[in-house]
Amino acid sequence: MAEAIQKKLKAEVEKFRQMEKDVSKSVSTRQKLETQLAENNIVKEELDLLDTTNTVYKLIGPVLVKQDLDEAKATVTKRLEYINGEIQRYESLLKDLEKKSEQHRELLSSLQQEFQKAQGLSVGKA
Repeated sequence: MAEAIQKKLKAEVEKFRQMEKDVSKSVSTRQKLETQLAENNIVKEELDLLDTTNTVYKLIGPVLVKQDLDEAKATVTKRLEYINGEIQRYESLLKDLEKKSEQHRELLSSLQQEFQKAQGLSVGKA
């Protein structure tokens, strides 16, 4: 009986480790998105300082291409909306993963207690 519980415990620990890796990866991605958000907010602020007499260029590969100011502002605004949406998606994903992680932690705790009881019973029989 203790061996069956031990196998189940090992499998659940492995699932828990994978879940922790997923949380870590999601946190890392969210941090990258936060950085992109900050950079794009700076770009938006700079574009807001310009008027129609200024020339705006867009970097495409190794080439600077002239771009309309309104088009550049629209592109940055769309990018900001997308990044904000992704940040919200990752926040909800992280909340969900943390909830699952807590439930898994409780399951591991109860399995560990069962295993210890089973070991205590098998030691008492021997």
